[in-house]
Amino acid sequence: MDLIRSGAGREEVSAPGSDPDYSGFIKNVNASTGIDLSQYKEAQMKRRLTTLRSKHGYDTFAQFFEAMKKDKTLFFEFLDRMTINVSEFWRNPNRWEVLRDMIIPELRTGGKKGLKVWSAACSTGEEPYTLAMILDGHGILGDSKLVAADLDEGALAKAKQGQYLERSLKDVPSKVAEKYFKADGLMYKVDDKLKRAVNFQKLNLLTDKFDDGYDLIVCRNVMIYFTEEAKSTLYHKFASSLRKGGVLFVGSTEQIFSPAQYGLEPCDTFFYKKI
Repeated sequence: MDLIRSGAGREEVSAPGSDPDYSGFIKNVNASTGIDLSQYKEAQMKRRLTTLRSKHGYDTFAQFFEAMKKDKTLFFEFLDRMTINVSEFWRNPNRWEVLRDMIIPELRTGGKKGLKVWSAACSTGEEPYTLAMILDGHGILGDSKLVAADLDEGALAKAKQGQYLERSLKDVPSKVAEKYFKADGLMYKVDDKLKRAVNFQKLNLLTDKFDDGYDLIVCRNVMIYFTEEAKSTLYHKFASSLRKGGVLFVGSTEQIFSPAQYGLEPCDTFFYKKI
């Protein structure tokens, strides 16, 4: 997921609620789906959705909302545009290597056979399947609980299918790719062992209750879309969901400033341990 910026590296800012048409769209979407677009950065989200609305020939967000109510395909396209489902296996490989070589062994201190792991905002499945590969490499996949959640049902359906274009595998170590993927025409199928290991669920990070007792929570390249208030709320929720000593793994643009306010401390770059 990429944060779109304007000017000299500064994010666009618009006065909240300055456009009655878009404000009405936010209220209608929230009332009918529980998705609160006001928790997302307005200039960024409005720009994305305006492009989608215009693509389908609607002049106002009011018209676009009425069309979404009648057309499930259009609604799923809205969800896809809203969540910006861009993902790859082993994205930012050096961070996954730290997880594999340092974080996982530390989480297993004391002889833990399995771990409780959550891929939050898992998109089309590349992240949880990467986690499954790493857990399997440590020989603990079968004893671990691996949950993957996302708001977008379309993305979850693709994740469960487990078929990907070759470009999604570009950062996967060659030996790992050979072990867990099988070519099928233009697509690559993920190994059934990994598919069976991941429990995919629909979940709204901003409104739904989280499970607890997690050893590891991975939420990468998602928080950049939220307001500062929403981010703070989520960090508190993630911290509450970790067991003591558990780790939160965030994206490369999502460094947490003053993590102690959430009961967390840095344990490596973009990794935070619950105190």
